[in-house]
Amino acid sequence: MSSTPLSPARPRTRRPRLNSAYLFILPSVLLIGVFIAEPIVQSGWMSLHDWTVGESHHAFVGFDNYTALYHDHRFWNALRVTVLYTAAVTAGQVLLGLAIASRLRRTTWYTALLRTAYFFPFIASLVVSGIVWKFLLDPQVGLVDAWLSKAGVTPPEWLQSTSLALPTVIAVGIWKNVGFTMIVLLASMQQIPPDLYEAAALDGAGAWQRFRHVTLPALRPALLFTTLIATVTGLQLFDLVFSMTGGGPIFHTESVVMYLYQTGFVEFRMGYASAIAWVLFVVILAISALQLRLSRYRDAD
Repeated sequence: MSSTPLSPARPRTRRPRLNSAYLFILPSVLLIGVFIAEPIVQSGWMSLHDWTVGESHHAFVGFDNYTALYHDHRFWNALRVTVLYTAAVTAGQVLLGLAIASRLRRTTWYTALLRTAYFFPFIASLVVSGIVWKFLLDPQVGLVDAWLSKAGVTPPEWLQSTSLALPTVIAVGIWKNVGFTMIVLLASMQQIPPDLYEAAALDGAGAWQRFRHVTLPALRPALLFTTLIATVTGLQLFDLVFSMTGGGPIFHTESVVMYLYQTGFVEFRMGYASAIAWVLFVVILAISALQLRLSRYRDAD
């Protein structure tokens, strides 16, 4: 009785599954290509031209827009304002968020209420927050100045003073974003095993030593994340200054994005505005890469 040899099993093909995966990601790829990739390429092309809205001919100027930007004192002032705002708001919201998260770590009815109160400003729109604070700080009808006057204190010109306008915007920026940092750090704190604190206490570590040697190392990824998000958000400052000061007084609160808006959508110099956008993109990319590199060095140590 003869038996026919069994044919070797054919390997299962993954082509149908891969084809299905491509179909699922195709809409996202199309959206990214149309609304993100294509505008980025277009803005890069526009930055190399004397591109003014309303003109039919756009002369190719190469890197002349970037050269003009290098000698533009208003751009450097806007960059200085943006960097100062970003540094102050990032440090303020991370440190204050860490302090608040440490105090509200235990879940009770009043800590839950305080968490909601701290997080609520982050939900509101930046423009709405800016308009509300502009009204509160108004020298004529503002509630803050009215309360200070009743207390016998001469209210300062919060948004009209060249020395106080930027610190006031910075304070509002910290108030607006500290809730987000608090929630992220609080969630990370609650994932730390209690055994680590018990072991440190048995070794004689005090409250500060436990915070320094147990809490902070465990929070390093969350601190990096919140710092990076705060930095990128701060460098894109626009909504607060647009709604609170309009870039004034005398350009003392004008950010890079505010200057970009004025150049591109008020003066209609799209080529020059595109050059500003690309410089800001490079700055954000460089700072983000530097922060990630520094965090890797710390992890290696």
